[in-house]
Amino acid sequence: MLHAGRALIDPFSIFSKVGLTKGMKVADMGCGRTGHFVFPAARIVGETGVVYAVDILKDVLESINSWVRSHALSNIQVVWSDIEAVNKTPIPPKSLDMCFYMNVMFAIKNKQAVLTEASRLIKSDGQIVVVDWAKRLGALGPSDEEMVDPKQLAEIADQCGLKLVQNILVSNYHYCLIFKKI
Repeated sequence: MLHAGRALIDPFSIFSKVGLTKGMKVADMGCGRTGHFVFPAARIVGETGVVYAVDILKDVLESINSWVRSHALSNIQVVWSDIEAVNKTPIPPKSLDMCFYMNVMFAIKNKQAVLTEASRLIKSDGQIVVVDWAKRLGALGPSDEEMVDPKQLAEIADQCGLKLVQNILVSNYHYCLIFKKI
């Protein structure tokens, strides 16, 4: 699926920085209607990998599923789940190499639950990758009050048994935090 958002944030650049490679199992939590990160990730992980497109909105998942069917993609699995509910995402525990939260953390009320769920899903050496807004671009992006302070998110992650291992500015408007289990 083509998406104009690449001009703002390039998924391939992020995947290169975090080490996404062929054969990995990953989840895009709160994937959104366009699959802006789902489809590029599927290209990288290839036929031996899996990308779980996770969202709570069924019409969003149907949009992704429609694209998957029309392009005969076998490495994308659509998963309906509330990403803020611990122990509810129907992905096997400790099975993911990476768990991505792309431009959704600002909209999440219970960040601790989200990070706890991600920690449950990743392997012991897996990574949780959070890309979110650092500042607005005109009318694009969340309000200043909704912006998530990376330092605050690192403190919440620490309470979930996660350690911030890298903080990268991936565009003028987005940061990327990489967490691992302690």
